[in-house]
This record gives sequence, C-alpha cells and structure tokens, in this order.
Amino acid sequence: MKPDVGIREALAPQGRLRVGLNMANFLLITGTAASGEPDGVSPDMGKKLAEALGVPVEFVLFDGPGQVADAASADVASPQAWDVANIANEPKRAATIDFSPAYCEIQASFLVRQQSDLHSLADVDQPGRTIAVKARSAYELWLSDHIKHASLIRVDSMEESYKAFVEQGLDALAGLRPKLLDYQLETQGTLVTEVPFTAVKQSMGIHRGMPHAAEWLAFFVNQSVASGQVQELIDSHGVTGRLSVPRY
Repeated sequence: MKPDVGIREALAPQGRLRVGLNMANFLLITGTAASGEPDGVSPDMGKKLAEALGVPVEFVLFDGPGQVADAASADVASPQAWDVANIANEPKRAATIDFSPAYCEIQASFLVRQQSDLHSLADVDQPGRTIAVKARSAYELWLSDHIKHASLIRVDSMEESYKAFVEQGLDALAGLRPKLLDYQLETQGTLVTEVPFTAVKQSMGIHRGMPHAAEWLAFFVNQSVASGQVQELIDSHGVTGRLSVPRY
C-alpha cells in the first residue's frame, strides 16, 4: 500500500520527515554514521519510513524518552518538534501519541543480589523492598502502575540507578535485561532475574488525530516486521539476541 498525498502531508508536513530519537537507548542507537548522524536500528527505521514516503529524513535528538514524549506538544516550528517519534509504546504516552504496532521488543528484568532469594516481580514487590529505576523510562512507568508494596527509588539515568543500587544497598535494580547483564558482569555477587517483569515495546508514534496516517504507519511497521527487514537491521547492527522481533 503506497502512501497517498494526504498521508505524506500528514506525516511530513514540512516536506521532510522529522524523526524523534531517544539517544539513551543503547540498543537502538548503537553508534554514529560517517555522516555524523546517529546509527542503529531506530535511525534506520526512520530512514526506511522517509524512503517509503519519498521525503528526506531529519533526526531530532533527545536525551531520554521522557523528553521525546514531552515534545509531542511542541509547536510545529520548534526545533524540538517531531513528525514521527521512535519511542517505547506506553499507555501514559498514548494520551498524546498514536503508536504503531511494535517493531521490536526488549525484556525488562531486575538485577538482585545472589543471596537475596529474589527471583520474580512478586518476590521484589514486598513491603520494605526498594527498587532503583530510571525515571520516566517505559519500564518505570510500567512499574509505577503495577508495584503495590515495594518503594521505587527514581533517578535521572540508568547509571545513577545502578549507583544507587550499589551504594545504597537497595534490593533490586530495574532495567533493560541486556544492560543488566553487563552490570552483572561488573558487580560480584549479583544476578539478573530469569523471568522478565515486562517487555518494552519499541514503536513508531505520531501525533493523535490522524487516523488515516496511523493506519498506513501500522501497515508500514507490520510489513517491515513480516518481510524480515527489522531482523536484518537488528543483525546488521550487532544487537541480535538483545532485541527481539515481535510475533504477531
């Protein structure tokens, strides 16, 4: 299904596709291209979408997912304005962003101490337990909705949450499983829980109120997954086994 003029104008009203990128996602942004632009699965998905629309791409860079979500309300002429945002699909963000189906997923788990006997969300979510977590990440928003008894210790970055876990002796560190596995290697006496508490779904989002464009974007993402294109991008950027393609 080729995009018609109406879809092109809705998704790229400035004549170019401005793609908002979360630069904090180390699995989706894996380096810098020769052009100086960000490189990885997320930028490549933006480029593929721009190619399908027949317009040039422009990347709008953000330090974290919260800033990407905030920019959904930016003035169209603002340097922070985006037309499409590559960001985790999360219900609170869906209030202002219309999400496509996920094009890839990342498991979120806990890093705990081996002697703690914590193995699951139920074990961690007990009175008196403390969980370090990066504020406004998709998994923090999920935990905020689901944790009933434990306390969430929110900080501004993944590195700060790891530091809080180690230095404050917190019970668990929440995060994306691949990063937690790296921390496990660095931190003696820790392990990553085998059962993830959620899977963070990475999607493409547009401003709400454009149902025809949203339908076409969903088609584009589904085709990208079904054709094997997303898996090819994952393989080419060396994140095979760390990112997974959804099964529809």
